[in-house]
Amino acid sequence: MANCNCDTCSCINEALAKNVKKKMLNDDTLFDIAECFKIFGDSTRIKIIYALKLSELCVNDLAFITNSTPSAISHQLRILKQAKLVKSKKVGKIVYYSLKDNHVIKLFEIGREHIEEL
Repeated sequence: MANCNCDTCSCINEALAKNVKKKMLNDDTLFDIAECFKIFGDSTRIKIIYALKLSELCVNDLAFITNSTPSAISHQLRILKQAKLVKSKKVGKIVYYSLKDNHVIKLFEIGREHIEEL
């Protein structure tokens, strides 16, 4: 083993490990990515994302589609909006929701493709 700057590890290829470490994203960015993926860790939110992939919908329609309550859907939509995955527009008294951009669809489809491979 080459000289390692860490007392708790045994680097097999210190040069490679140092090279990879230099290329690592900063901890804040990695944290933000992890937080984004946490949003996809709830089955109700996944149902909402998939429904909004198919069409722009209001809270009541989403509640019907997901067999949930409008209150529960509103809570999940708030989380999705805070994560900048969903956007809304008001038409009269009704608020319609849609996916913020194609990145949300790509993340969903990558997960779906992975599951279908298994």
